[in-house]
Amino acid sequence: MSNLKHPPTIENIVASTGVDQELDLESVAEDLDRTEYDQEKFPGAVYRTQNPKSASLIFRTGKIVCTGTKSPDEVYESLDIVFDALRGLGIDVPSNPEIIIQNIVSTGDLDCRVNLHATAIGFGLENIEYEPEQFPGLVYRLDDPDVVTLIFGSGKVVVTGAKEPADADRALDVISSRLADLSLLN
Repeated sequence: MSNLKHPPTIENIVASTGVDQELDLESVAEDLDRTEYDQEKFPGAVYRTQNPKSASLIFRTGKIVCTGTKSPDEVYESLDIVFDALRGLGIDVPSNPEIIIQNIVSTGDLDCRVNLHATAIGFGLENIEYEPEQFPGLVYRLDDPDVVTLIFGSGKVVVTGAKEPADADRALDVISSRLADLSLLN
């Protein structure tokens, strides 16, 4: 768990899975409520769940990408709903399809202002992108955990590329420790 006052908040999880067969998306969209499909705009059908709230992108190849959930449990719940809906259409869905969490986006707060210029210099330019004329934050790439963070002068941090929720905690710990070591935490 992080040393910060407030743990990071998961904003979105993207996960992928599949049903190991080609799908007729026009039929799927016609027969499934809450499904949108316009191949001129997007190559997949979009199936929405309400509880938990998510959008699953269903592709002709049988690949499915679930987005919009706020916890790993919600990913599995949402995809179970999708699988059951597809089974209801007579589609042979494997009993336990592999579900892979591709990206967890979280937000956190260092609870103090951050001098981004001093941070960029102190952290070393090899893992930093900082162009204040282009973007108001500093991009910091970590190796452990393997994530990309956006650090803002307000102390707010966005963590992306995480594979598990604990990665955001660890990333914020690394950032706050490095800032403390450089005497940049106020």
